[in-house]
Amino acid sequence: MKAIELAKAYDPKGFEDRIYAMWKSERLFEPAGEAGKQPFVVVIPPPNVTGVLHMGHGLNNSLQDISVRYNRMLGRPTLWVPGTDHAGIATQNVVERRLRKEGRSRHELGRESFVEETWKTAREHKAFIRNQLARIGASVDWSRERFTLDDGLSRAVRDVFVMLYERGLVYRGEYLVNWCTSCGTALSDDEVEHADENGKMYHIWYELADGSGRIEIATTRPETLLGDTAVAVHPDDERYAALVGERVKLPLTDRLIPVIADSYVDRTFGTGIVKITPAHDANDFEVGNRHGLQRINVLAPDGTLNDNVPGKYRGMKVVAAREAVLADLEAAGLLKEVREHAHAVGHCYRCGTTIEPFLSKQWFVRMKPLAEKALKAWRDGDVVFYPKKWEHTYEHWLTNIRDWCISRQLWWGHRIPVWYCDSCGHVIADRDDPVICPKCRSTELRRDEDVLDTWFSSWLWPFSTLGWPKDTADFRKFYPTSTLMTGYDIIFFWVARMIMAGMEFTGKSPFRDVCIHGLVRDKQGRKMSKSLGNGLDPLEIVDEYGADALKFTLAFNCASGQDVLVDRESFKLGSRFANKLWNASRYILGNLEGRELLPAGSLGYSDVDRWILHRLNAAAAACRGSLEGYRFNEAAQAAHEFFWNDFCDWYIEATKISFRGDDGREKDRAATILLDVLEETLALLHPLLPFVTEEIYGMLPNKRGRLIVRKYPEPSKEREAPELGVKFGSLQELVRLVRTLRSEFGVAPEKKARVAVRFEPGFAAAEYIIQNGALVALLANAPGLEKADVKPEGAVALVGNGFEAWVIVRDVIDAKELAAKLSKDAEKERSFAERLRTKLSNGNFTASAPEEIVRGEREKLAEAERRIGKLEQYVRDLA
Repeated sequence: MKAIELAKAYDPKGFEDRIYAMWKSERLFEPAGEAGKQPFVVVIPPPNVTGVLHMGHGLNNSLQDISVRYNRMLGRPTLWVPGTDHAGIATQNVVERRLRKEGRSRHELGRESFVEETWKTAREHKAFIRNQLARIGASVDWSRERFTLDDGLSRAVRDVFVMLYERGLVYRGEYLVNWCTSCGTALSDDEVEHADENGKMYHIWYELADGSGRIEIATTRPETLLGDTAVAVHPDDERYAALVGERVKLPLTDRLIPVIADSYVDRTFGTGIVKITPAHDANDFEVGNRHGLQRINVLAPDGTLNDNVPGKYRGMKVVAAREAVLADLEAAGLLKEVREHAHAVGHCYRCGTTIEPFLSKQWFVRMKPLAEKALKAWRDGDVVFYPKKWEHTYEHWLTNIRDWCISRQLWWGHRIPVWYCDSCGHVIADRDDPVICPKCRSTELRRDEDVLDTWFSSWLWPFSTLGWPKDTADFRKFYPTSTLMTGYDIIFFWVARMIMAGMEFTGKSPFRDVCIHGLVRDKQGRKMSKSLGNGLDPLEIVDEYGADALKFTLAFNCASGQDVLVDRESFKLGSRFANKLWNASRYILGNLEGRELLPAGSLGYSDVDRWILHRLNAAAAACRGSLEGYRFNEAAQAAHEFFWNDFCDWYIEATKISFRGDDGREKDRAATILLDVLEETLALLHPLLPFVTEEIYGMLPNKRGRLIVRKYPEPSKEREAPELGVKFGSLQELVRLVRTLRSEFGVAPEKKARVAVRFEPGFAAAEYIIQNGALVALLANAPGLEKADVKPEGAVALVGNGFEAWVIVRDVIDAKELAAKLSKDAEKERSFAERLRTKLSNGNFTASAPEEIVRGEREKLAEAERRIGKLEQYVRDLA
């Protein structure tokens, strides 16, 4: 046959787009597989349509793609459903910011026009995200792409709301919610991010109504005192027993408020007296309910003080109102003192604005009944977490769950399917838009203005994307899905809620395996962000190194459940590996000139052939086991070790004995087996390096169709050769010792140094090494392998397990000059070792330094002493 020419340089830009287009046009991303095999189904965690994919998406989609490609190669009907999330708050913010720059607002546009503007933005970003996913190689089924505001998914959302309403699991009420004054909407507890901040504690005097004295109250939010409706003490606190039932003057107002007794009060904290503001604190809200206190909301939705406060404070923003209140308290002699105080402050997860507890009417889901079903699914083994440690987080959150506020004061999203009859007050929740009140027959119906929380559509994603609530063919075949992969930061937001929804509406967990991976951070362990300037754009990495380098590097570094620490330089790892694969394949294919592939039955396998098949067998087993357990780093490392070390460094080098000979049939035999091993190796590597493996595979004379659907390598008993593995390992040890010495002595590559060996009695690999002496000589760059009983003249000794070897170096180096150099090196090591001994003999150091530091210094000393002994032996051998 003719030699097959691969391009000289590995250039992923030359083929990645072409390969992806080929996969897509041949519909290889759509589920096919072998009849009777269990489908493997993954739904993509839908990225928001607000922007571009970041490196966290790069990691998540790389890991999903590896699993999807692996299972596709197992012959399973494999479906990876792509799609995007409408991202209510985030997308509306993007559009409103753009309108502000244009001097417009959503209120000027009106709801209908604003929603249409937002749809335009969503469509633009969806197209961009599609391109990004294709560029990183995501093998998703584009024919089944979904969007959380699609008609089908919107129908599912509406059905679920009405079902929950009919089951008494959705209710509306006036409650304290987390309010973002910037976004102008309520948030669920899980959408609030808490951070410790240095603030102040303000100590304020409240005077008794009868003028007989005053009491001290401490607060971090003095402006909220304008909404106080009581002060409270503990019922068992004897210090204040006489005050219970009395009234105090509320500072800066003309109101009198009662002193109440409630066990909520911690009598050991501060003065043991607290202000109660039911409309602005969650605990105070509960106290107020128990005591029938009035709820006075002092905030407007935009974060200004409203008409429930004295006139001078109305319209002020919170911070300005706080300063004004403090100034007035001080002027009135009611501000006792101000102290520094560190406390946790909640912020909006989208815009970072400080969250205000805010009293308003909202819609809620009763979560306890749903959580009980989700907990049972986990306890019954229907849900399995990888790694298992996240099960405790899941259990804790579901056990302590609170009702979910699902209404949002936005225009972009699924509008709540509730109507109010203005004639009789009847509330209607319906799957279809009603035109008449079923109670009084009035047509004066008004729809609820709010939309549903974005997560209310996302929690239905595993089954709504497959056609539910319709009984579609996809839903019957592909639900429940197989695996969910996501970062640990949204276990509460999304994972637990999806399981609750699946159990409630389909009676099944939406997936069995939950693979929780870490987050991508920089090398210092910091979160990637624009402010730190440490963010990495996955497409920039693809442009510089290729999509395979992105995927392989992230997988290689993704230890189970741990964060992935990378910088731009990190991706050279994947690039070097892909480049090694390209160059090795180029060498093999470029040396096929005049060769003829032999039929499998006529091949005779040499020891080194049997060894590489044994190692390939072990690599296939290791990769399969790791991928089944979602240990992506172990799979990448096993594949890397086999290809780089076993295949390239040893096997390809070993085959040169056959190719350098004159026997044409031996060359054909070696070429046939080498190509067979390369073909199977490309299949082993494909999930981790899909583009470059498919490109090379297409050049092979022994290819079997498209690599993407080729069967994944399967371990076989016939290939197992543990005894041969041990013997070849001894041969490798001998070669490595010789190579190391040549490197240390600076022996030029073109000079061959004689090697002699003596075996210990009963050494199992002795005969094997002698039989393969030509291979040892080739790999060790020696003229041959000699047997010796005593040390040859001019030789340096090497000791291995079961043998002693000598390298006769006098013919290839200046022994006197080298001995002098090694003596100097030994002296430097002795000085270094002495400094370490002095340090370790210092009792103050060993007693005060951390244990790992002391242990590290002891290890350095042991290594230095080993090097000294080795150098001294070299000098003696060269004498």
